[in-house]
Amino acid sequence: MKQRKIMLPTIADAKEFVAAAGKCDFDIDVFYNRVIIDAKSILGVLSLDLTRVLTVSYNGENEAFEEFLDSRSAENYHAA
Repeated sequence: MKQRKIMLPTIADAKEFVAAAGKCDFDIDVFYNRVIIDAKSILGVLSLDLTRVLTVSYNGENEAFEEFLDSRSAENYHAA
């Protein structure tokens, strides 16, 4: 199981994230506090507090999805 910390500061980022997750053939979950959301659910993702660092948990390989996660890494936002 892989875990990554990301930020989705805008609704556009959230939509891109759900679109990228939807192209994967494995389950992807997003965690914030004790809430677990299916990453392929736009309503679920938009219900999260998008000002917070989110934890993405997945068990599969998809290069495009992992590149998206890299581009939204929480470390990128704290450095700015």
